[in-house]
Amino acid sequence: MSLRKRNSGQSGHASPPSNTNDSAEPGNDGGYNAGIAVFSYIIGGIIVWSLIGWGLDNLWGTRWIVLLGALLGAAGGFYLSHMHGLTKQGSSAGGSNADSGPSTDGDSNAK
Repeated sequence: MSLRKRNSGQSGHASPPSNTNDSAEPGNDGGYNAGIAVFSYIIGGIIVWSLIGWGLDNLWGTRWIVLLGALLGAAGGFYLSHMHGLTKQGSSAGGSNADSGPSTDGDSNAK
């Protein structure tokens, strides 16, 4: 029997390699989904509010409300992504948590 046959196990064929990619686990997407959501909120807000502004421009005979609508949509997209918690910075495993706020252990040195 050849060395390859002996190392392949009892069944005669090798098992498939295990997937060791950590990003395949749920919830460990590296922020990609949050980035797409932020992008969607901002672009969606700009498109929707620009269309509303364009309609009001045509209705009232002006030319500046579409720009106001685009700015309002961008600001609204940033606001929504912030309120949904998509703009929070994650702390690294070995990083410092000095900027994360006061200690909750009751030992405060504040004056």
